[in-house]
Amino acid sequence: MTGGNLLTDQPALYEARFPDPERLAARWTEDCLRRHGAGPRVLDMGCGTGRDAAHLHGAGRTVTGADLSEAMLAHARAHHAGPRYVRADLHGFDLGSFDAVVCLDSSLLYCHTNDQLDGFLASCRHALAPGGLLVAELRNGAYFLGRTDLLDRPAVDAFTWRGRTYRSRTTLTVDRTAQLLRRTRVWTTDDGSPPLPQHSAWRLLFPHELRHFLAAHGFEVLELHDGPGPRTEPPWRTGESPGATADGDRLHLVARLQTH
Repeated sequence: MTGGNLLTDQPALYEARFPDPERLAARWTEDCLRRHGAGPRVLDMGCGTGRDAAHLHGAGRTVTGADLSEAMLAHARAHHAGPRYVRADLHGFDLGSFDAVVCLDSSLLYCHTNDQLDGFLASCRHALAPGGLLVAELRNGAYFLGRTDLLDRPAVDAFTWRGRTYRSRTTLTVDRTAQLLRRTRVWTTDDGSPPLPQHSAWRLLFPHELRHFLAAHGFEVLELHDGPGPRTEPPWRTGESPGATADGDRLHLVARLQTH
């Protein structure tokens, strides 16, 4: 193993580690878009390998997938054709006009500072047609108020891909000063390679805080709840209605850009 980021630098490995044969996140997203009458033009910010963008394309939408990782974008173009794929920064982008911006799997939480979050929401406001939607799925900062179950012990996982077994040991810690959830993941393999530590972090956003930022940028919150969703337990199933609480470890957001 070498430096960099093991999974994002190897998109095929990423898809092996996180298989999604049912395209659950994309189906949940399409359900949100249909329920709230979104138009066909969709921007998937933080599109990763392109699986969700391609599913939305297959549902009849005109999709642009955007990501910072050139490796992810190259994989998306080769394996999940249909959408237009472009390199863009979540913190500020200008990619055209859309009826919906989609931001899944906590991508929004890579906005670590207030300025970065303002930059993202201002870009969404600029990109969206009047009445356009922002659909996001992310970790819930409020979950960590008084709870330590995700912090008490490392999570250990293993999977095999192309004859090699990859093992990970993941530790989460709360950085209260920066209001970040920090992740340290150490990868080892069965081929004698030295351990590979990797670090990442997500902003810990609280539901009312998120509502405040959205209102400041001209958005009306239509839904903000902890499930069911594509990464809840049990996961969302077709036809299920959104919940009414924001207590679980995921948040699901649908907000509309106000027209006045």
